[in-house]
Amino acid sequence: MDRETVWQADAGALADRLRELLTVVRSAEAEIGAVLVEIESRGVQELFGYRSAARLYEHLADVPRAAAVRTVARAHALHPSRSLDAAPSLAPATGTAALTGGLSTPMIDTIITALTAIPPEHRDTAEADLLAFAADNCHKQVAALGARIMAHLDPDGPEPADTEPATPARELSLRRKRTGTWELSGRFDDETGTRASALLDALAERRHADDGPDLRSPQERYGDAFSDAVDLALDSPELPTQAGERAHVMVAVSLTDLQSGLGTATLGDTGLLSAAEARIHACDCKLIPAVLGSTSEPLDLGRARRLISPGLRRALFLRDRGCAFPGCHRPPRHCQGHHIRHWADGGPTDLTNLVLLCGHHHRLLHRSGWQVRIATDGHPEFLPPRFLDKRRKPRRNNLHQPLPFAA
Repeated sequence: MDRETVWQADAGALADRLRELLTVVRSAEAEIGAVLVEIESRGVQELFGYRSAARLYEHLADVPRAAAVRTVARAHALHPSRSLDAAPSLAPATGTAALTGGLSTPMIDTIITALTAIPPEHRDTAEADLLAFAADNCHKQVAALGARIMAHLDPDGPEPADTEPATPARELSLRRKRTGTWELSGRFDDETGTRASALLDALAERRHADDGPDLRSPQERYGDAFSDAVDLALDSPELPTQAGERAHVMVAVSLTDLQSGLGTATLGDTGLLSAAEARIHACDCKLIPAVLGSTSEPLDLGRARRLISPGLRRALFLRDRGCAFPGCHRPPRHCQGHHIRHWADGGPTDLTNLVLLCGHHHRLLHRSGWQVRIATDGHPEFLPPRFLDKRRKPRRNNLHQPLPFAA
């Protein structure tokens, strides 16, 4: 079909031409496999000086070694060899069908995989059934049929190799880059992966609140979900201690920078974060006042004190019942205490100056035009920025159910 014909062809003609070309390509690929088996049966080294047919094909076809090895392995499964010591081909009928161009490479691989698991005495019948089914179905459906055939032939599955349960395979790597970002990679057994997926799925749901639609990508939502999962673990009372203390991250910032929100703070051993971000963390933290000398040597160190006491936190849980931001459904265990007037600016740490917020809305309140106040009935209400509501009509969260015995 020349270019002029392609331009004038309708959808049906183009599809027909694609099918014709696919048949030619698939038939040629199957014949390549048959030729490679013939070369091996005669002796690759004697004919071409190569150690294997895969090496020869790698250079002739200019393909990666792994692809060449797969091509030769597929050819051996489909086409019988004339070598006396060669094993019989696994799927000869599939090889014959492949030469006609009627089978895609994924379909051939699916049939080979299915027949590999089936006992030799049942392979001829199973191959005939799989090929008949392949005529009108895709390779995924053929794979499902192969699994059903195997389940019928061996309903109990393979006998366990050991009576002792195997140790789950779990590996995790967490590495900090020079840019300050962290890279996480790992591999887990099916059970751990399923539990982690269920946890992150629950935490990664799109937010439905009055601050606008949730425009985060799936990757961003799962990144935020992982951060929330870390917060939940750190807040757990059952978390093991380190050097006699609960696991924690130290943030060091000067009082001047903390009050202004300008400058930087030290995060952990080597990290940095903005003073504005430090203000967010300082709303609900354990505070250790320190006086440092000109070379950062400690001259005076105060006692650590938790700004929001356990009793005050329970009162917040009872009053707000979760994130108090309008439309947010996050429960109390996902939330932090926010000082309406920051304690560094002289705000008291009491119920009239605190509100419960999830991590996302805590940051939003520090960085946007939203404001929060305690209304005359003792509950928090939020004033939207003027670009959302010129009247700035107060809004409340009505998603959390009040206590059944509340007055």
